[in-house]
Amino acid sequence: MTFSAILGPASGVPLVRNERQVLVASNSVSFKVKKGIAVTREGSRYSWFELGDINAFFGLMFDNVAVLSFFAGALILGFNFPAGVVYSRMFPGTTFGVLVGDLLYTWMAFRLAKKTGRQDVTAMPLGLDTPSTIGLALTVIGPAFLALKHEGHSPEAAAIGAWHLGMATMVIIGVVKFVLSFCGAWVQRLVPRAGLLGSIAGVGIALIGYIPLVEVFGTPILGLLSLGLVMYSVVAGIRLPKNIPGVLTAIVAGTVLYHTYHWFGFGGGMSAAYAPPSLQLHPGLPIPTLAFIDGIVPALKYLSITVPFALLTVVGGINVTESARVAGDDFSAQQILLTEAVATLVAGVCGGVAQSCPYIGHPAYKRMGAKAGYTLLAGIVIGLGGMLGYISFIVELIPKAILAPILIFVALEITSQAFFSSPAAHAPAVVFAMFPTLARLLAIQYETPEIVSLSTLQHLMEKAGPSLPEVLVTIALGNGFILTGMLWGAFLAEMIDRRLRACSLYLFILSGLSLFGIVHSSSPDAKVYLPWLLTGTAQAIPYQFALSYLVLGVLIFGLSMNQTHQRSS
Repeated sequence: MTFSAILGPASGVPLVRNERQVLVASNSVSFKVKKGIAVTREGSRYSWFELGDINAFFGLMFDNVAVLSFFAGALILGFNFPAGVVYSRMFPGTTFGVLVGDLLYTWMAFRLAKKTGRQDVTAMPLGLDTPSTIGLALTVIGPAFLALKHEGHSPEAAAIGAWHLGMATMVIIGVVKFVLSFCGAWVQRLVPRAGLLGSIAGVGIALIGYIPLVEVFGTPILGLLSLGLVMYSVVAGIRLPKNIPGVLTAIVAGTVLYHTYHWFGFGGGMSAAYAPPSLQLHPGLPIPTLAFIDGIVPALKYLSITVPFALLTVVGGINVTESARVAGDDFSAQQILLTEAVATLVAGVCGGVAQSCPYIGHPAYKRMGAKAGYTLLAGIVIGLGGMLGYISFIVELIPKAILAPILIFVALEITSQAFFSSPAAHAPAVVFAMFPTLARLLAIQYETPEIVSLSTLQHLMEKAGPSLPEVLVTIALGNGFILTGMLWGAFLAEMIDRRLRACSLYLFILSGLSLFGIVHSSSPDAKVYLPWLLTGTAQAIPYQFALSYLVLGVLIFGLSMNQTHQRSS
């Protein structure tokens, strides 16, 4: 999700507040470039590369860099994942998917210009989906790496296994997105928006917002200054003197000050532990491979996380295509969705572990004067950066405390849009849909051996008492958090709308899914199971959760009979 006049990624978040976007666009970088010209069907010239393309390029490029930075940091610092595997094996395929997607969107802009005879066509922006990229690092790839190490694998072997699982996850997501591209509009109509957006808002608050906020206050003097500049220029939309680009200034100045601050030892103990960025590049080629097959079976147990992430980008793709149509560029929704599916599949087969999606910033980029050049330039810079290794260098050069405000802005926008784009009466459902992600954030802390040892965790999960163990319940609530949040928000929204039979249907679905651990798995590694094969306290979770949803569903369905009778009377 880009920060230069862009409100967010395509994960189900419709475009609003265009007036502020236009104001924010004035804070973008400005350079003079020579126009690129293409001839349209009617002979008019399509100026596919203009001043606005440079402005838009910086927004699209830095957004992807911020996402990659936190993805790498979550794995390398959070899970002690080998950096070489992240930079040389995961980054090339991941960025190659962005290159493929942006090239296709650029070509689609040229084709639309030729078809319509218009020279003001703006390409659809594409980049890494923020919620799922960070979410999968924290809830799929990182935990899988720890589980493999716990089984006795070396860190390098465990990292390769987790990488294969990540590749398989991308292939699965790509296939799901390909299928859903033909029925995404139907899903969008079926599931209440409070469920779709509320679940992703939970990811925004807990994973995209809170974790970067910790980074900001880990280096408070510089981090908070950077955050303040981002809030001033992007959130509040106030221009800096002489139209200095606020976000670019925050990144460049913050990076220089950060390294100067620690180089001269102003940070005391923190400066003593400071290591200057390495000038080493980490090149790698996105060579197609069948290595993802090794991760297919382990990846299946994470379907309750991965499938909803795919669904949200599909629904969001429909939204952003509609916003582009309203802005004047009538792209085919199906072709937009198929392109993101192909980009995700290509990334997975070539070693990538993060999905691409269309960003919601098209109307703002159009107001900036961007055409097709910015997506071409961003795709090439990001794609080649992963292959040649300079993206990993940039990720190591710019401290996360300086990039963190970009993701905090993303989190604010995702969460805000969940409320703005849902009916006001559904606000409680939006909030309710966020809770499973908060449980997942706590579970991540419980499952980190440096925080809670494995023996202590096992004891806490089996601790006897008048109710189910709190730690076990927290882990169960967090497992399958995206799907759980979607269904929680959906059933409450239907209840608010007095659609009680639809409400009971969602509760019955939750009952069936929780019985087999698809949601609310009682296993720390979120595996799916047959409940009668479990033992001890872990067996109580599927039976009691499933029975609870079933009883509530029957009650609501029974009340719907009385409601029908009252309406007839």
